[in-house]
Amino acid sequence: MSVYENTRIASLQGGDADLAQYEGRAVLIVNVASKCGLTPQYTALEELQKQYAARGFTVLGVPCNQFMGQEPGSADEIAEFCSATYGVTFPMTEKVDVNGADRHPLYAKLVETADAEGHSGDIRWNFEKFLVGRSGDVVARFSPQTVPDAPEVVAAIEKELGAA
Repeated sequence: MSVYENTRIASLQGGDADLAQYEGRAVLIVNVASKCGLTPQYTALEELQKQYAARGFTVLGVPCNQFMGQEPGSADEIAEFCSATYGVTFPMTEKVDVNGADRHPLYAKLVETADAEGHSGDIRWNFEKFLVGRSGDVVARFSPQTVPDAPEVVAAIEKELGAA
């Protein structure tokens, strides 16, 4: 079942978005934070966006403040930080919970997928990544420490984009 089916999430810029708009694209969904040691991953995420957008790919940033309060800002503050500091052009959602009782329905679906080490379930930290294929199925999960331009991430993206 597609992770986008009956799933809505607000945009960081306001307004409700139906995630079905991403059907037919490969999407790297990443829970992000502005005050984390892994925050420099925004640079590689933006490079992936630039490199693959024309081929049917997008990064989707999902701000989350559940890990040591590392995303405390308002929607406007998050948007300004990402744009001014990292030149982020990829779409960003509202700030959501990725774990616990208030976990967003998107993440309830995503966390069912295991990564290469066999970890499934709760998000471990900021910058955990899920590659969703053109069909809306999760095809890969990567740990927070796996950088966005790691060979295994790029290979998975290339595989999905080649499956057009």
